Amino acid sequence: MRTSFPLEPADDTFLNTTACRYTHIVDIPAARDRVWETLTADDALVSWSPVITTARWTSPRPFGIGTTRVVTLGGALRLDERFYRWEDGTRMTFTVDSASVPGLRRFAEDLTLLSLGTATRLVWTFALEGAPLLRPALAAASPVNRLVTKSIAEGITGRVRRETAGARR
Repeated sequence: MRTSFPLEPADDTFLNTTACRYTHIVDIPAARDRVWETLTADDALVSWSPVITTARWTSPRPFGIGTTRVVTLGGALRLDERFYRWEDGTRMTFTVDSASVPGLRRFAEDLTLLSLGTATRLVWTFALEGAPLLRPALAAASPVNRLVTKSIAEGITGRVRRETAGARR
């Protein structure tokens, strides 16, 4: 049986106000529906981020509010996610219900897609809060966390380009 540490629910107020918040804006050379398909694919995250070692949807399709997913980072940190916002083709937001390691208090992510004609702007916000003892370590690790979250957000661009190139063949 795996160990699981429950987190407090996160919401939009938390996403917009927590001290450990990282927002990345990525312009992707593909239509919004193509980017959405990539974000909701069975191999989402693992196909473009070496940081994400496993990701598995645990709810049946079609996805919507209440959809769940299990994601593992670096083979060590397992997160049980629950989507509290699901706007097909444009936005998804989740809170982490539990983690495999202690110390996290709240964690959430928000992904918004904006159409730019033939391209799409992805606005991806990562927000986390540690328990009081972990907060100084999270603050010290902020530059690293910013780079890691940026690599996750930007990684989708390569995946979409590979898919688009494959479709043209």
